[in-house]
Amino acid sequence: MQRILSYMRKAIDDFNMIEDGDKIAVALSGGKDSLTMLKGLKALARFYPKKFDLIAITIHPGFEGFNIELLKKACAEVEVPLIIEESHIKEIVFDIRNEKNPCSLCANLRRGILNSIAIREGCNKIALGHNEDDVLETFILNLFYTGSISTFAPISYMDRSKMTLIRPLVYAPEKEIRKFIRRNNIEVMPKACPMDGVSKREDIKKMIQNLQLDIPHIRGNLSGAIRRSNIKGWKKEDKLD
Repeated sequence: MQRILSYMRKAIDDFNMIEDGDKIAVALSGGKDSLTMLKGLKALARFYPKKFDLIAITIHPGFEGFNIELLKKACAEVEVPLIIEESHIKEIVFDIRNEKNPCSLCANLRRGILNSIAIREGCNKIALGHNEDDVLETFILNLFYTGSISTFAPISYMDRSKMTLIRPLVYAPEKEIRKFIRRNNIEVMPKACPMDGVSKREDIKKMIQNLQLDIPHIRGNLSGAIRRSNIKGWKKEDKLD
């Protein structure tokens, strides 16, 4: 946990993610990233100088095999209240719309529901579990497929909803999160979405892994380039007040 906390603490401090009195909704999918973030934020709350409260919000997508009991157990272990919201995401995306590229629509539907519940519960921030690998993969996806030099910001503010999104794991490599999950015997949600492992993002992940065989420092180089760039939200002086 100490290693994960060091990544999280640095990101939170660098971008001023948490302030006194925050009520943070943890977006809990049951995957390795969201479970790690939940446990990390709860551990951080015990000693962080700025006091904050946590709740967890889970959007049930409608897939068979989505294990609600696993999420209830995880939240009970760290004494964080869990709100479960049923949805028709699977039906809308795969049955009604029959999307060829469903990930974008699915993400938009999830965000809308999550945002509404966070507002209803009096939260002012939502914590998302994107890790360092997600940052790099999004950067390359945007470069290759949209011709833009961009990736998601560690912290962003949504004007319409007055909600702030924070990503405490943006400095944490995926391999360290996997190691944390494995060493602590944490049960994660089994893959239920038919797009797991077959998306464009998965292709980029494999591409980076292959490039790393010839360029061992490629991940560090990409990460450093993003942090030194003019990409919106990544300059420390751009952090929200």
